[in-house]
Amino acid sequence: MADTFTMACPSPIASRERVVMAHGGGGRMMQQLLEQLVYPAFSSTQLDRRHDGAVLPGGSRVAFTTDSYVVHPLFFPGGDIGTLAINGTVNDLAMCGARPQWLSVAFIIEEGLPLETLRAVLQSMHEAAAQAGVSIVTGDTKVVDRGKGDGLFVNTAGIGLVEHGLDISPAAVRPGDAVLVSGDVGRHGAAILAVRAGVEFESTIKSDCGPLAQPVLSLIEAGIEVHCLRDLTRGGLATGLIEIAEHSGLHIAIDEERIGVEQNVRGACELLGLDPLYLANEGRMVIFVPQAQEARTLEILRQHPISAGAGKIGHVSGDSVPMVTARSSIGTRRILDMQSGEQLPRIC
Repeated sequence: MADTFTMACPSPIASRERVVMAHGGGGRMMQQLLEQLVYPAFSSTQLDRRHDGAVLPGGSRVAFTTDSYVVHPLFFPGGDIGTLAINGTVNDLAMCGARPQWLSVAFIIEEGLPLETLRAVLQSMHEAAAQAGVSIVTGDTKVVDRGKGDGLFVNTAGIGLVEHGLDISPAAVRPGDAVLVSGDVGRHGAAILAVRAGVEFESTIKSDCGPLAQPVLSLIEAGIEVHCLRDLTRGGLATGLIEIAEHSGLHIAIDEERIGVEQNVRGACELLGLDPLYLANEGRMVIFVPQAQEARTLEILRQHPISAGAGKIGHVSGDSVPMVTARSSIGTRRILDMQSGEQLPRIC
């Protein structure tokens, strides 16, 4: 019989009060919860910037971020909860323009989890950290009762160094900016969906999970005036653009024909009635740069395997009405709106 985790002591009794919320963080319900409860409770200069992490004040500019991972299943084509946790934290730091340096890792383990499962996740995390050039320097482990944790949850926090004077945030977006995306979209969400539903395609859909720090640092080192970066996780490309439009107060216009979607991903979306623009990604980002630097930015991005498929998908309009519009292949335009809930919960 395989080794498993067992409880050393009973868990504390939970409070009778409960919070009920929508799964994930890419829908309108979660946005309302953040706006009405979380942000007012913890309002600060850094939090109010609505970024993937916070650049802290002081003599040296330091970026700090945290995230939790509850993906189901734990293993999927192209990665697992371990690679997801490392790359997700690295990418949040990269979106601040920071060089990722140090990570913490905390595990919430359900009693009975096979040790082989934990070993595999730890090995994945070790390899992902080495690839991203970061060190795991502290952590914690907790075990909860059987049936209370769904196997394994992971929390990470990360610290990175900001080695430039750019203000990379939605507030820095300007009319005329080129809107670029670092590759095809929707693969992570489609990979998770295919595993859960047992759907088979001509070829396996693999998650795009990977670290984005090197392409970002290459842009900064080349002197590109990066205005805004956003990794396209929960809620996908559409939600990322909507959030930036709302926070910048500007109109973002995109061309759907320019957005790459793998044929298998498109087929899965057509079969299940999903929109690939709202599917999660774990190795894709949107980049806002001045139009004059568009060509050089794409040249640099395409030098890195994870962003080799980078392309321009639109621009920031001079219209100060905060919205995102998408032009279809037949020339019609639609307004992209925040979804009321997740297309697919627990994808990260």
